[in-house]
Amino acid sequence: MLRHFASRMLVAVAGAAVAAVFPATAATLQVGSKRFTESYILGEIVAQTARRAGTDAVHRRGLGNTAILVNALRAGSIDVYPEYTGTIAREILRLPAVPPLAELNARLAREGLAVAVPLGFNNTYALAMRAEDAAARGIARLSDLKRHRDLRFGFSQEFLGRADGWPGLVRAYGFDLPPPRGIDHGLAYEAIAGRQVDVIDIYSTDAKLARYRLTVLEDNANFFPRYDAVLLYRADVPQRFPQA
Repeated sequence: MLRHFASRMLVAVAGAAVAAVFPATAATLQVGSKRFTESYILGEIVAQTARRAGTDAVHRRGLGNTAILVNALRAGSIDVYPEYTGTIAREILRLPAVPPLAELNARLAREGLAVAVPLGFNNTYALAMRAEDAAARGIARLSDLKRHRDLRFGFSQEFLGRADGWPGLVRAYGFDLPPPRGIDHGLAYEAIAGRQVDVIDIYSTDAKLARYRLTVLEDNANFFPRYDAVLLYRADVPQRFPQA
């Protein structure tokens, strides 16, 4: 209980800090991004596209995790950031499945938010192992992990706490495995390449999957929803920035 309260307080303080450092400016579109490469790139594309359309835009790079970005959006310290439908449905709205965009918008409208502009790809969560180890152990699906309690799991802190992350995965597959190790997503690939851990959480579009010769395990219980990339924004953005 204390840990949960402390976590909520940390998110609130971080969000307040973002609002204080980056106050919203009426004439400037404030674009946020999370702390990983794909989000940086998408945020920069949004900012540059807005500028080409004649709108002043600033990209606030790598502000933090989902909770911090959503808090900043609600507070008005940013106007828009790239997000994923699975995250919006499962983590932000706490829905059991990912509904169509129209239903997401109906629910987001209660918070003064909206979602639109599908970016054309699905970047779902998954778990991955070194290819040679997966082959040697006969592991191809997530359910196969049950037979290998000696594996060392290294997951990002966000994945460890999300409803659509490790807690939900444990329930869906009935895992009784040793506690995972918390590790920054930016360091996870180097950690698994250096044999510090054996299984990591990944995003399915990560370029390092091929570079480090990793096998993505099949989600044979269909636990992970689709994470179609979209833009999540304050509902008044189209009126405030019609050119963009």
